[in-house]
Amino acid sequence: MPSNPDPDSEPQGSFLTTWGKSALPPMCLVTLIGGLHARPVQVFPLLVTFPLVLSSYLSVAGFKIDAAAFGGAWSGVYALLALRRPQGMRQKFSPRGVIRGTAIGLGTMNAAAGGWTYMTGDRIQEAEKRKSQDKWGHGK
Repeated sequence: MPSNPDPDSEPQGSFLTTWGKSALPPMCLVTLIGGLHARPVQVFPLLVTFPLVLSSYLSVAGFKIDAAAFGGAWSGVYALLALRRPQGMRQKFSPRGVIRGTAIGLGTMNAAAGGWTYMTGDRIQEAEKRKSQDKWGHGK
């Protein structure tokens, strides 16, 4: 049996849970969305980036389960709306098409991981961990 070297650390969990609790995937999607829709400026797809940045901030602030659900929902919205836009066969294999496909895939993965993390997450344990870490110095 493998032993855990740090008894205070939590078990790693599944891949989807780890992906959902991370602040990095929503920010990667923001980067791809910005690259796709900044030139020429397309306002509506760029508006999706603000909730994704908020989701990453919430995750870093300690609200990982809620941030996973919030980021997963907005990633799924972007993926669904991007799939509705028609794309010609030649455009699918251009550099822009590859980035678009990567953004749709990442949005879908974020939606799946965020939903899984939200369904299986333990908010009580997360709240206790957040209070014990005291990142902002309110306990002193």
